[in-house]
Amino acid sequence: MSKKIAILGSTGSIGTQALEVVDAHPGQFEVEVLTANNNIELLIEQVRKYQPDSVVIGNKDKYKPLSEALANEDVKVYAGEEAIAQVVQSSSIDIVLTAMVGFSGLVPTINAIKAGKQIALANKETLVVAGDLITKLALENKVSILPVDSEHSAIFQCLAGEFHNPIEKIILTASGGPFRGQKLDFLRKVTRCQALNHPNWSMGDKITIDSASMMNKGLEAIEARWLFNVQPDDIEVVVHPQSIVHSLVQFEDGSIKAQLGLPDMRLPIQYAMTFPKRYPSDFPRFSFLDYPELTFEKVDIKVFRNLDLAYQAMKKGGNMPCILNAANEVAVDGFLNQRVGFVEMSDIIEKTMMKATVVDQPSLDDYLQTNSEARAIAEELILKK
Repeated sequence: MSKKIAILGSTGSIGTQALEVVDAHPGQFEVEVLTANNNIELLIEQVRKYQPDSVVIGNKDKYKPLSEALANEDVKVYAGEEAIAQVVQSSSIDIVLTAMVGFSGLVPTINAIKAGKQIALANKETLVVAGDLITKLALENKVSILPVDSEHSAIFQCLAGEFHNPIEKIILTASGGPFRGQKLDFLRKVTRCQALNHPNWSMGDKITIDSASMMNKGLEAIEARWLFNVQPDDIEVVVHPQSIVHSLVQFEDGSIKAQLGLPDMRLPIQYAMTFPKRYPSDFPRFSFLDYPELTFEKVDIKVFRNLDLAYQAMKKGGNMPCILNAANEVAVDGFLNQRVGFVEMSDIIEKTMMKATVVDQPSLDDYLQTNSEARAIAEELILKK
């Protein structure tokens, strides 16, 4: 029987590639729900092609043109964040692919877990913000969280058949982004265009900036801490410019497993959607002859301070990762809109972490409050610059 899938963020990079996976395996998947925030033009095309049961546009201002465009389609049309959070509970859905960007993915993921849906998680911020809450809910509701990020998918694949063996260390690889090897003086003059020019991966603007600043790797470290039940000191980040080794796991006997492949997000997306099976694909194949040298370097955390800030937040625990994430989202938006410089993003995040209210054992309401408070603090810091 085909899996019925809800794709939250279907017009983004992950969402569109997930639909490519659907196209490549006719009869294996049925698109039940599609959601987007603003891009109604692409969303309309997707609805007409995949004929989902329901579609939701996050931006309520775009509900009318969307509903009018789809008036002749047999599809239910909704709008707003609450509608996205509710639609995932539909009894017909088998798996929810959460490809929304940022904090907005938290409540829909929680609702999907409570409804017993399998989760294909591309929204790393969900576990960054509320890892303890999410993992407990998944356990209580007997829900599998299947990682979509290439690094976490790599770790998950390395652990296949090894779940009974303790992990000694997880090694996350980072491409180094467009500014690998550069110093602070260079980064102070970085432009928006330069930061969006990633050497290996094609991603959305926010994730691309996070990659350039190394915050993406910090968020991934926090996500890995919850996904694989390891401590912060057991997670190492190394720069691997070729982006062929997607991540590694070291076991207590010293043996290391790695997962390799060309940088193509369709592979981890497909693995999460088809798990526990591996479906055939026509993705380009990796050859060692094309990459005679695979190199690894240490991260300079004095230059790329965001990685160090993420580790500080992870070790502090409580709502501190939520503060970090909220401040980062505001700082990245400020940089993309040329309101703050590239290096200044770290200053804003650090100062927000110092000013925001700390809660050691936060509830969902605490996380929601923390997100609002930290965003307000970060925005005020930008205004004062």
